[in-house]
Order: sequence, then structure tokens, then C-alpha cells
Amino acid sequence: MKNIAIIFAGGTGSRMNTVSRPKQFIELNGKPVIIYTLELFENHPQIDGIVVVCLESWINFLKQQLEKFHITKVADIVPGGVTGQESIYHGLKRANELYHNDVAVLIHDGVRPLITEQTITDNIAALKQFGNCITCVPATETFVVQQEDGSLEIPARKDSLIARAPQSFMLDDILSAHEKALAEGRNDFIDSCTLMSHYGHKMHTIIGPMENIKITTPTDFFIFRAMVQVHENQQIFGF
Repeated sequence: MKNIAIIFAGGTGSRMNTVSRPKQFIELNGKPVIIYTLELFENHPQIDGIVVVCLESWINFLKQQLEKFHITKVADIVPGGVTGQESIYHGLKRANELYHNDVAVLIHDGVRPLITEQTITDNIAALKQFGNCITCVPATETFVVQQEDGSLEIPARKDSLIARAPQSFMLDDILSAHEKALAEGRNDFIDSCTLMSHYGHKMHTIIGPMENIKITTPTDFFIFRAMVQVHENQQIFGF
């Protein structure tokens, strides 16, 4: 089985309040966020290739960064679509063209640079066993779901998980679900596990690290910067 990472870096980052560049290209210590993310998959021994979905106007810049930071597993960079769902579909189609037979895809946000090698390993193991894997974290606060009649449903916190990424599937399965959505004119699925669940696939989960945040706001970036500093201190001082 080939394990291919589909890295989604197509967002514009409007909530980051940056005017010069999208959030995935904001730099920390001279390195863009997207490169921190890609390095995790580049360095993982079980990842066979990477397809990046990128804002079309930033593809040339990303190519320069891949060369600068010696990222060699990226097989191609494809332009994103109008929606996140469409962008991921573009990446899946390209992966299907590049790789054949028994292919698994790990779909990950380019602005989630705080996953671990173990998270990727656990995704691949669950894929082999169950055919899919959704990386989650336990809910630490209470969810409130408002019903159409105005009443509130409050799921038990102990039964609640928060879906994050990677979200991993066999390529044939996830591509088929996307094509069904296209045929039905559906382009509003919030993420891959929602789409797959809608089309009847039973989702399997693993628990990933709590720090596996998506860098969407300035506060998220400050957390990322602090976590990078912690990791650097661990390497230097051994704590």
C-alpha cells in the first residue's frame, strides 16, 4: 500500500488579518508554516509521496521554498478550487493520476504543523486495519446543539470528540464519494469525514495530540510559536 499525503494549502487566511501573504506562508524563524507541516510528512519513513493543493498565485513561491528546505517527496502542486471540498478533490484526482493500485491518502491541513510522527504512524496503522482514520482530540468543553424548534441538545462530553487532521482514507473510496457529491451538486461538506459519513462509510478514529491546532487566527500563531520554542528547548536542554 502506498501512503500519499494530500496537503491542503489553498486558504487565503482572512482571519489572520495579514495583508502580505496567506497564513500558510507566514514565517516563523525564517520558515513558512507550510514547510513545518510538509517536513513532518517528508521525514516520515512510511510516506511515499505528497501532493500539495495551493493557491495558484503562490505555486511558484512554494516551489522555491521546497527547494530551499530540501523537501523532495512532493510529486506535484495543483491549484485549489473555489471551496475546500473542490480543492481537496483536485488533489485527489492528481494523486489518482500519479499513483495506481492500493493507494491510501492522508488529507491534512497545511496550517496544522503541530502533529507528530506518531500521529501519522497511527493513521497508517488504522487505515490498514479499518480502511479509514479520523484524527481526533477529546472534547474539553460542553457542546450545545441548537435544534430547529429552538431547544438545545447537549451531548455528554465523555462521548464527544473533536475531529482534526489527518483524515485518512483509501483513495478509491474518498474519490468515489467526491464524485457522488459532484453528481448531486453538493459542494458544502465541511470536511472529508463529514462527506464520507454522509455516503455511508463508518468512520474510525484515533486520538491525536491536543496541540494539533489549525492556525487560523493570530492567537493560534502565538501558540504555534510557543510550541516550537518548547520543542527547541527540549532538544537543547533535554526537558
